[in-house]
Amino acid sequence: MMVLAIDTCGAMGSIALGRVTEKGTGSILAETTLAGKTYSAQFVPEVSAMLTGKSVSVHDLEAIAVVNGPGSFTGVRIGVSSAKGLSEALGIPLLAVSRLAVLAWKGGVEASALDASRGEFYIRENSREILLAAKDIPLPRPGAVAVCEEIARRVIPGAVLVEPPTAADALKFAVPQLLSGDFVDVAALDGNYVRRSDAELFTKAAERV
Repeated sequence: MMVLAIDTCGAMGSIALGRVTEKGTGSILAETTLAGKTYSAQFVPEVSAMLTGKSVSVHDLEAIAVVNGPGSFTGVRIGVSSAKGLSEALGIPLLAVSRLAVLAWKGGVEASALDASRGEFYIRENSREILLAAKDIPLPRPGAVAVCEEIARRVIPGAVLVEPPTAADALKFAVPQLLSGDFVDVAALDGNYVRRSDAELFTKAAERV
């Protein structure tokens, strides 16, 4: 199965091309980094260049895996909308994975944390994802939480610091789901924002006035 993976949730984004076998292995054929704040302009030409470089046609793709958050609201929206557009245009299934879940998998632990700015953090524990202020994060046992940012390691002593997850990591993480056919309803898929956007918050505040 030829799979395109997309992750535009962080300060830097990435796309990856991989092959998944029925034996449960996933090999990465190519990966390209996308500079932050340029995802919209870079996405299509970089996907085209990556496929061309590997002599792969867009019609050879059999599935798409997208990291649908949490992270940058704009980045999440671009990644999800791009994945949905490709899935519908090519008539191939789409799978979504959480960036927190990929981070925990990469760190070899079950819990993870990402900086959500404003002194808050996205936390994943026991498959539950929530937003917590730094002061409210319970002290975990050493080595129990994976992080990919220095600020998160400072707030969570004993956390496992790993490199930020990429599209290639997401693709490898998603292999079991790809093989089991655990795909999503393309029309219903949305970003995994964990918290509401500023626009939503300001609208709610205005309605209460």
